[in-house]
Amino acid sequence: MSDLFTNIKAKVKAENKKIVFPEGLDERILTAASQLGAEGIVTPVLVGNESELVQKANEVGVDISTSEIIDPNNYEQFDEMVSSFVERRKGKNTEEQARQMLLDENYFGTMLVYMNKADGLVSGAAHSTADTVRPALQIIKTKPGVKKTSGVFIMVRDEEKYIFADCAINIAPDSQDLAEIAQASAETAKLFDVDPRIAMLSFSTKGSAKSDETEKVSKAVEIAKEQNPDLVLDGEFQFDAAFVPSVAAKKAPDSELKGDANVFVFPGLEAGNIGYKIAQRLGNFDAVGPILQGLNQPVNDLSRGCDADDVYKLALITAAQAL
Repeated sequence: MSDLFTNIKAKVKAENKKIVFPEGLDERILTAASQLGAEGIVTPVLVGNESELVQKANEVGVDISTSEIIDPNNYEQFDEMVSSFVERRKGKNTEEQARQMLLDENYFGTMLVYMNKADGLVSGAAHSTADTVRPALQIIKTKPGVKKTSGVFIMVRDEEKYIFADCAINIAPDSQDLAEIAQASAETAKLFDVDPRIAMLSFSTKGSAKSDETEKVSKAVEIAKEQNPDLVLDGEFQFDAAFVPSVAAKKAPDSELKGDANVFVFPGLEAGNIGYKIAQRLGNFDAVGPILQGLNQPVNDLSRGCDADDVYKLALITAAQAL
């Protein structure tokens, strides 16, 4: 396991955070929960029917005795959860609707986090991103001053660590969104001992091309610097100008970034999603995420193509976000 996760394990172990897994019957979830519980790093909270979960764990050949199991159908504090949900939704859902909605494992799990019965949630192995993110946005909501959540990947290869954003959520972010994503990504970087040096990416470097798309990025740089003058951040940059010192010296000699960026903010979801997958598949980087940022409490989304190791790692990251 890379140094990144060794360091995170050391950070979170002392706190023993509770992480909810709404997809308790998924083999990958059970395998990761068993490992996390056995190592005493976090307490896994599995949502589902206890006898079904135990039977499935036996079939898979894993021990979930260190996990907490909560069944929405006979949860003692269900009435309290219903009234808390109705109050949070401010008239958007009736009590009757709430009772139905909270039988959905993602809504139920998100409410456990909101009510501080757990510290974070990991879902998405068997659900779409929308199924994971919608309850989080409706219940946990974004931090004060943050309009939108965004999804980043930590790209890890041996000793190298980079943050790629937003590769998961916002299809066509505007300048304000990009500035917000940059600032949230700086906070995420620090969580993983990366001193953020942020490049706002485009197909142009410092006005080498002019279009609405490039203007959007240069405007985002202005907004981010105005809102947070201490950030080391510049753009708009082509990737090579952000990453290769010799190219940076030619294309952007006056920039505080000297081809040494480690946080890359993509101009839109198309570029971000394609970019991280190219680095993952051609560059042999581990892509850990998407890690959702900007929420009041941590909720993270797995890829449906994940394996048990991905679940394990994302649970560690979720626990770190909860510190």
